Amino acid sequence: MADFRKAFLKTSIAEGGYSNNSLDMGGETYRGISRRYFPDWKGWEIIDIEKKKPGPNPVNDISPSIRKGLNDLVEFFYKENFWNRFLGDEIPNQEIAEELYDTSVNMGISRGVIFLQVSLNVLNRNGELYPDIVEDGKIGSTTIRTLNTYLKYDKPELLLKIMNVLQGMHYIEFMKKSPTQEAFARGWFSRVEINKG
Repeated sequence: MADFRKAFLKTSIAEGGYSNNSLDMGGETYRGISRRYFPDWKGWEIIDIEKKKPGPNPVNDISPSIRKGLNDLVEFFYKENFWNRFLGDEIPNQEIAEELYDTSVNMGISRGVIFLQVSLNVLNRNGELYPDIVEDGKIGSTTIRTLNTYLKYDKPELLLKIMNVLQGMHYIEFMKKSPTQEAFARGWFSRVEINKG
């Protein structure tokens, strides 16, 4: 079964530190946690205190002891609000769990799960390997069981490739609708991992 900590550490690289970019639809963020979408996160109390300190970027220059406390809050937040909600511990493959986690953190759990469900459906050989599942963005025993069945027939690489193609297409469509978001294209596409083979 998948390991949350590995997924968390990998995605943490992409999420960075403190940011308050006026173009970012999430607004003020700390390590990917948006104040707009998660205003009750306990870490904002610490961030607000740190922002009042002198210096060009006091939130990203906090003391090791405060950073440790914030790191613990961040990790707990992601485990409770993302990993546990898509049943990360039940995903039978680490790479697939990491992809699902990263996409969910960046685009929302429902979209990450839909990408998994769509990918499973297009790889079932017109229902010969297993029946289509509902693409509803909700993960449960049917999606997990179907993923387990898929992995009996195929390696995870092809499934991951399709999930990443869907992720990339979503970014493109999103930027077409909201051209100002092109400012984030390089960061978003660094999350899309498509390998030949």
